[in-house]
Amino acid sequence: MAFFEMAKTAIKSLIHCPATIRYPFQPAKKTPISRGHVIIDASRCISCGTCQRKCPSQAILLNKEAKTWQIDRFRCIVCNSCVETCPAKCLVMDTQYTAPVTKKSVEIVTITYVKPPKPAPATAAAGGEAKT
Repeated sequence: MAFFEMAKTAIKSLIHCPATIRYPFQPAKKTPISRGHVIIDASRCISCGTCQRKCPSQAILLNKEAKTWQIDRFRCIVCNSCVETCPAKCLVMDTQYTAPVTKKSVEIVTITYVKPPKPAPATAAAGGEAKT
């Protein structure tokens, strides 16, 4: 019976169009879960360094003193680990691919996050009386 399944697939392949596309001439298919490249929202980054520690290819470098975040696009394997572990949710995975480059492709972003002020502690009621 396996022969008939294989013959069915072979005949179907001969009759219909090929399963592959001619990439340079036809654009690649993109789905909502396609992984293109990492994008950072520098205004939300809290400089925790979690993305740098979780990156398996060590493509991300965070400099807390200079407040810069950089990614080496050649080293990035688009695994989505940094996006999943970011506590501030400032990293997202775009579905569009980056443009091809021929030289070192390091993108440096300056972090502009400003830490919000701490709320003032609640004070007791005036005169030392407790609220009921």
